[in-house]
Amino acid sequence: MFKKLISVLRSPSTHYSLGAILIVGGLAGILFSGAFNWSVEKSNSEAFCLSCHEMSWVYEEYKTSVHYKNTSGVRATCSDCHVPQEWTAKMVRKIKATFKEVPRKITGKINTKEKFEAHRLELAESVWSAMKANDSQECRSCHAFETMDLDSQSKSAAKRHSAERRLQKGETCIDCHKGIAHALPSVQVDP
Repeated sequence: MFKKLISVLRSPSTHYSLGAILIVGGLAGILFSGAFNWSVEKSNSEAFCLSCHEMSWVYEEYKTSVHYKNTSGVRATCSDCHVPQEWTAKMVRKIKATFKEVPRKITGKINTKEKFEAHRLELAESVWSAMKANDSQECRSCHAFETMDLDSQSKSAAKRHSAERRLQKGETCIDCHKGIAHALPSVQVDP
């Protein structure tokens, strides 16, 4: 029996080789998928975002916002607002970050508070533009128009959140809610 096993291992048939390739390939695929998803989730953590010292300035602003501390105790993290939840959109966002944000970090474009402030409008407009283009998908992962209690909102807010107004004007969350978590750029921008 032992000699037969040695013989098979020395010159395996096509079936054994194919089986071994499928098993090893399947295990490698599972490991790769797990490692990939783990790294994506790690890069969505607040700790990861704050690992760039440049983010400490905007984080201090965020800590004064309703998204950080509020009566309900629900807190949005950096990735809740800056990374879509849907997988394909999330991967697109990660790829864009790789080619837009990482170079800013490497080149030191925003490595001081003064440089950051000098580019704040450009950075904010980039985020606003992306949110406008995807119909504020990040906002909608927590806020849904369908579940809003318009009767408990001010008349002005209820009117703005009404379906007919949004559809008529083509508005999305970011059109009215700029500066909700971070200071607006010092240049006057329409709210």
